[in-house]
Amino acid sequence: MPPPNATLNRVAEVVPPHVWFGVSAVFHYLGPAFAVLLFPAVGVLGVAWFRIATAALFFAPITRPWRTIRKADPRTRWLLLGLGACLAIMNTSFYLALDRLPMSLVAAMEFVGTIAVALYGLRTCRNLLALSLAVLGVLLLVDLRWSSDPLGLFWATLNGSLFVVYLVLGHKAAREGASGGVERLGAAMAIAFFILVPIGLVEAAKAFGVIELVLAGIAVGICSSVIPYVSDQLAMSRLPRATFALYLAILPATATVIAAIMLAQIPTRQDLVGIALVMAGVALHMPAKTSG
Repeated sequence: MPPPNATLNRVAEVVPPHVWFGVSAVFHYLGPAFAVLLFPAVGVLGVAWFRIATAALFFAPITRPWRTIRKADPRTRWLLLGLGACLAIMNTSFYLALDRLPMSLVAAMEFVGTIAVALYGLRTCRNLLALSLAVLGVLLLVDLRWSSDPLGLFWATLNGSLFVVYLVLGHKAAREGASGGVERLGAAMAIAFFILVPIGLVEAAKAFGVIELVLAGIAVGICSSVIPYVSDQLAMSRLPRATFALYLAILPATATVIAAIMLAQIPTRQDLVGIALVMAGVALHMPAKTSG
């Protein structure tokens, strides 16, 4: 069975990278919106298990993660281990945050970290203003929830921190092209699956006897971890990290629209102002000049 390397590289070259980013932007929150609807029946950790397990099983016959890990040099193996651990913990903390907080707030907090990284890498007045706008936006979104749900904010903060790690490691995985990036993604997803088995399997097992719940869990995995992460690799293989980070400015708005349609989480005027400030901060910041 020939690997899909050549096909993926051709697709990444032919289709403009911002198209792949657009696909990722939609599914990045569409999948979690479906996941929130499953929480009462399967449990938060159970849905997280379905997400990772589905992606790992989907990638396994295509990317052959055992071969990728076996042939990798020590540095690449550490990259795969780091990316796998990041995916497992990031996705779980994301769901634990969504179980307690509105999606628009969790989405906004995901991107403050990217600006903080830019501020650390390139200390300018422009970056200070960008960070200030984003932090102000998050404070407006948080409002009184600092005291009402500190645990939810902890999970959202952890997710946001790991999102930065995902961007850095994801770009390193895609450095040699889309094909190599997807192969490494498949290996990292297999590692994430083994990390998450003892955490989410017990809750997920509750759904094994109900075919509708199993199919819904599989759909969540495809929408949340297969389509957006493959799209990210196709985009990252063409876009420098700074440009990719700039495009992230649209994601809080994407999350707000999807949450309003799917979860009936209608934003207030204060929420909309907060989201606009976060987007402005992400768009304004000047990332450090690093290689993709």
